[in-house]
Amino acid sequence: MAGVLSDEIDVLAKARRLVPGDYVPSDDEPYMNEQQQDYFRRLLLEWKKSILSAASNTLSALQEGPIREPDLNDRASSETDWGIELRTRDRQRKLIAKIDSAMRRIDEGEYGYCEVTGEPIGLGRLIARPIATMTVEAQQAHERREKVSRDN
Repeated sequence: MAGVLSDEIDVLAKARRLVPGDYVPSDDEPYMNEQQQDYFRRLLLEWKKSILSAASNTLSALQEGPIREPDLNDRASSETDWGIELRTRDRQRKLIAKIDSAMRRIDEGEYGYCEVTGEPIGLGRLIARPIATMTVEAQQAHERREKVSRDN
């Protein structure tokens, strides 16, 4: 699981580097002004492009043919690697839906505000997790409720 999260962070970091311009949102300006919204829209688009590019590379590699390792241990290792790669791509497919949802929220003027409390999520959290829909506090409360319901 840590490897998958690490891959997601790497792809997001790459997207951040590809966002055109040198603007970075700051707490010194009005929250979710047009410039900040534009920054996050471009970041989300770059993140989505990076994910789609990685998926395309995986698909190309899969189309090259089946695993033909002569040694059974090597074959098992290769199949395990492909299984992990495919699970990562499935996770990223779900991430694309969240990115699209975040872009929709930008268009509707809801981006950056907690879906539970209506309060600002905060630039630091949005820069770290551009698809965030809740403040840290609301997310923690949500996770506690989830854990309690799982334990019952």
